[in-house]
Amino acid sequence: MASFLKRGKTWQYCVSAKPNPIRKGGFKTKKEAQVAAAEVEDKLRKYKTPGTKKVLFDEYFKSWVNVYRADISAITREGYYITLREISENFAGRYINDITKREYQEFLNKFGSEHAKETVRKINTHIRACVQEAIEEGVIQFDFTRKAKLIGSVESKRPEEKHLNYVESQKLLNELYVRKDKSIGYYLLILALTSGMRFSEMLGLTIEDFNFELNEITINKTWDYKKGTGFAATKNASSNRTIKMDSNTMELFKKLLSEMPDNIHNLVFYSPRSSRKVITNEFVNKILKKTLTDLKIEPISIHGLRHTHASVLLYKRISIYYVSERLGHAKIDTTHNYYSHIIKELREEDTQNTLDLFEKMPDVKTPV
Repeated sequence: MASFLKRGKTWQYCVSAKPNPIRKGGFKTKKEAQVAAAEVEDKLRKYKTPGTKKVLFDEYFKSWVNVYRADISAITREGYYITLREISENFAGRYINDITKREYQEFLNKFGSEHAKETVRKINTHIRACVQEAIEEGVIQFDFTRKAKLIGSVESKRPEEKHLNYVESQKLLNELYVRKDKSIGYYLLILALTSGMRFSEMLGLTIEDFNFELNEITINKTWDYKKGTGFAATKNASSNRTIKMDSNTMELFKKLLSEMPDNIHNLVFYSPRSSRKVITNEFVNKILKKTLTDLKIEPISIHGLRHTHASVLLYKRISIYYVSERLGHAKIDTTHNYYSHIIKELREEDTQNTLDLFEKMPDVKTPV
């Protein structure tokens, strides 16, 4: 029998189950909590006792992704499938009901010995979310991912190593304008630097997405550049956005689009020679690396230009709320956490400016 409790503005249900009751909150209405609780109770009746129905680990994870991550983009889904491959290889033929904390930790240790800690964290995040759902569904009794220790033998690059500073950005942008007629890839690099768009978002742009009267670009889809299967959804609801652009970039694309031959999808970055229908990530990274090397700047990836865009805006004191909205982050916490090193530097500068302000304010000298 389920019980319900209102916590603040949301509702929580509690379903009686052995050995531990199943709780979940965050529901906007009591009705939503009742419906969710009824589903859990139905599954408990189906399985009779938590853990008695044996389910293969990889099969359950795949089913979980399809059901509970149905609204994610194709690119994000690929990340979950990478986790699925690791589960299939390391837990072949194993039931999720039988995985122990020690066995799971041994898997993380082995995986971490060959990968960066950030990669280990991502894999663990996927599996942990899946395991918690399995507990609520009554498939397993305990969370074998709880308190798992994450290690990594390969040092991840720090965020500040993945972007250019303001002076480097200025040099790059000027050089991209010089080289732009060599390939449409340089146009994409200019757009990446001045808009902060994700690579898949730029590939999903069509001629209709450009409003040259208002100097705006609408982002409401992506292109599955890994498989070349067509348009796909954006990463999240917040990624659907319209951003203002500088007049230089818009004039550049106005001329480009007026001279560009038609293609079946009206794609801006269409490539008839590519099996994926668009210019490739490998090609863009290649010309970016060549350009930066020629400028004697440490190379970064195309995704690094997105970080560069955000970093430059923050350094120039643009509101973090605007930066988060412009990047299409689902939560401002994402922006704050990723660019915390920049925010820390700015805070230290603010502290010094505050001290200077009040030290210079009095006309009298400080008494000795």
